[in-house]
Amino acid sequence: MAMNAIDQFNQEFCQDPKNMLAMNAVTKNSITDVAMSRSAFVNAQHTFSHLVPLEGKATSQKSSGRCWIFAALNVMRLPLMAKHNLEEFEFSQSYMFFWDKFEKSNYFLESIIDTKEKPVDDRTVMWLFQTAISDGGQWDMFVNLVNKYGVIPKDAMPESYASSNSALMNRMVLHKLREYAKQLRDLNESGCQISELRKLKNNQMKEIYRILCIFLGEPPKKFDWQFRDKDKKFFDFQGVTPKEFMKKHVPFDINDKVCLVHAPTQDKPLNNVLTVKYLGNIVEGFPTRYLNVDINVIKQAAAESIKAGEAVWFGCDVGKRFHRDIGVMDMDLYDYNLVIGTDTKLDKGARLDYGDSAMTHAMVFTGVDIQNGKIEKWRVENSWGDKVGSKGYFIMTDKWFDEFNYEVVVDKKYVSQDVLNIEKQKPIELNPWDPMGSLAD
Repeated sequence: MAMNAIDQFNQEFCQDPKNMLAMNAVTKNSITDVAMSRSAFVNAQHTFSHLVPLEGKATSQKSSGRCWIFAALNVMRLPLMAKHNLEEFEFSQSYMFFWDKFEKSNYFLESIIDTKEKPVDDRTVMWLFQTAISDGGQWDMFVNLVNKYGVIPKDAMPESYASSNSALMNRMVLHKLREYAKQLRDLNESGCQISELRKLKNNQMKEIYRILCIFLGEPPKKFDWQFRDKDKKFFDFQGVTPKEFMKKHVPFDINDKVCLVHAPTQDKPLNNVLTVKYLGNIVEGFPTRYLNVDINVIKQAAAESIKAGEAVWFGCDVGKRFHRDIGVMDMDLYDYNLVIGTDTKLDKGARLDYGDSAMTHAMVFTGVDIQNGKIEKWRVENSWGDKVGSKGYFIMTDKWFDEFNYEVVVDKKYVSQDVLNIEKQKPIELNPWDPMGSLAD
């Protein structure tokens, strides 16, 4: 930029007293505090026309990216609590985290073997190097874990330092995986058969297992489950395996759900199945699959689920038009145009295309407010503890849902047969770096 142009910018800025007022306010305060709409704040009432009959206390993922695991387990705990008449219950998030890390490591090394002939600076290979062991995940990845490893109560495998503060563990495991990737690629270049590569990979995975046990503890093969229900009646289940626990104590059919998304971009036509290359955790598990449908189909399915008493797992871009402390997601919460004289004008599809938005966080819908047949807002269970929002529960306006909610998971009975028939189509495979391949964390 030419200096005379910059001088002109400065002159025009200083001539407008509104700019000076805004500068004085924003240089001393957060822009979110200055721009917050008083009316939107006052209207953020935690009342809803429809609520699921049972809610648990807010959980906390702490300094980790396990929101997708927390959200899924929070959905699953509600039918268990109802079945056993429990006041409170938590599954072990650390148990799921352990097996996710283990399986993601194997998935990464298998992907390295799959891409062994590509140059090391190939975009896909570089993407694999960057994303090998992230904390985030998607619904189908959770289904894979439950089907293979089951679930356990939190007491059977409590939190460790690394499960609640995962950054250093991730860094160390990622270093080893990149080292192992080089070993596999070097072995391939030396002319070895794929059987030799997999033999080396199995030895590498033994080391990964050992490292994860040191950080997270060893996952139990069996455990005892003792509790008193709300009527003070005592129960004692001895020597339960994780898969037995899921089958006998959790009345939740995890394999009869459907994942609906709204991705309104030209390369993702509605009423199609989407999948993402190299997005997964268990090699032999289900691939991640989304049914890309109209936003109203998603909202109707979520609302019907809640009205029937079933909570809903969902994925959104939580950081947009959001206030963490009061727990409100509202398109009208901040009047940035009033303060800085401009606002963002990209629509939902453009935000996806231009890297301005993606699914960044998973939470749970436990309520919906419907007035005169129109959805006004949603009740959201987060996993950031009970010090934010209303004891850990948030409000999402329906306008915000339209713009920044991307995904819900519901039982298939809440979706029409026409929508379910979309599953029969051949999936559109997206690139690994597509925004719909982002992991909720």
